[in-house]
Amino acid sequence: MRNKNKQMSLLDIYKDVEKRLETDKPALFKLLDEHIKWNEIIPLSFYTAFYKQFGRHRKYELESFMRALFLQRIFHYVEDSQLLNTLRFSREMREYCELDKVPDASKLTRFKQDYFKYIREVFENLVELTEPICREMDKELADMLMFDTTGIESYVAENNPKFPHTKAGEFVELNGVAASNPAVKLQYINGHMCYAQRAAVITNGLGIIRHLELFDEDFKKSHTEMSIEKRTNNPEIDKEIGDSTSLKPILNDFRKIHPNFKHSTFSGDAAFDSYDNFHFLLKEYGFSKAVIPYKRKPATNISFNEFGTPLCPNDSTPFVFHSKSGGKNRSPRLKFVCPKTESVKIQSGGVTRRCFCDNPCSDSSYGRTVLISPNKNLRLYPGLSRESDEFAKIYNRRTAVERSINSLKDTLGVSNRKTSNVLTTKADLFLAGIVQLVCVLLSHKLHDFKLARSPRRLIA
Repeated sequence: MRNKNKQMSLLDIYKDVEKRLETDKPALFKLLDEHIKWNEIIPLSFYTAFYKQFGRHRKYELESFMRALFLQRIFHYVEDSQLLNTLRFSREMREYCELDKVPDASKLTRFKQDYFKYIREVFENLVELTEPICREMDKELADMLMFDTTGIESYVAENNPKFPHTKAGEFVELNGVAASNPAVKLQYINGHMCYAQRAAVITNGLGIIRHLELFDEDFKKSHTEMSIEKRTNNPEIDKEIGDSTSLKPILNDFRKIHPNFKHSTFSGDAAFDSYDNFHFLLKEYGFSKAVIPYKRKPATNISFNEFGTPLCPNDSTPFVFHSKSGGKNRSPRLKFVCPKTESVKIQSGGVTRRCFCDNPCSDSSYGRTVLISPNKNLRLYPGLSRESDEFAKIYNRRTAVERSINSLKDTLGVSNRKTSNVLTTKADLFLAGIVQLVCVLLSHKLHDFKLARSPRRLIA
């Protein structure tokens, strides 16, 4: 009888261990190794800047830093020490990061501060790479831009509840500026007062980030045309760079970076409601629709309600939006009809409207019709009727940017970091954006677009 017991050689044992190591490798690292090519994401300028001083003989490679910082954000390691300790005890993570030795915390901080400019270039390159993917996911939602601002709380004494100025609820000391860092200012964020650095976030209708900016001194210096609001003793209404003030410079910067991008619809909250902003969005920037709710009811001397809908002269009943007309050689017009008219068939087989009002305001059997030229008041008529289902639908999509901000701050660990340094904050913000966009690339490779909007699915 043949002996089934086979003696294993040292080579067989090595191959078996190697196979098991590869099989047991965490699924996330396998996916990233297979589908994400960092040399295609990191621009050449970053490699040049990183290696120009020491050449290729550097202890830690550029891609090693980027891989490690990517994992820090996706694993929600708020502190650098959490990342470094995990690297020390996880062979698989060190192998993915291609690290023979774990760097110390100061090297991570120096990398973020010295190479922030290039970290931002990685983010902007990913925005270009993911734009066609977003269009493939949902063309209509990818055609929208959603704009919002937020505050990133800083690690300063003033944010400690035991700090004397906060203990009694008095936030007006120090002129609303943190003593350790003048860039950290008192803000009203998410329903509470805190010392934070303010940032702007633009996403598309899918919630995929398209642009990031921190309102630091560099931003102010590069936009001297922007008026800075005078600080007051009421931080709740004092944002220094207000949302409305930041709109034009932020969108102009976005266009300079991505000149080939075209978006037809803009949506923002009531903070952006101003005549100047509507003119900028619809006439200068080229959006066809600007979905912004009123901050306050517009003052008009004509019979219109606050939504720009004409009212019946007899009983102030709102008219009904009927259609939009206009073409190449004719300015666009919105047609409103009496709410008491109905469509009826006529002898010729066609359809017309007939007014069935007991007290008609017009002698016409068709009923009273009001034609509005939207160009006469862009705030009242921002490319669509304010009472239309389309307006409500687009504005309701604005929660996409709020969810994206929440993901950046909470899921990807931008909040609660133990730093108040501006460059480090900016680097962490853009690294979180990089994580989201890498997930978009990965979702496209795997044909699973759910991953694009939920980075935590990768480690579930």
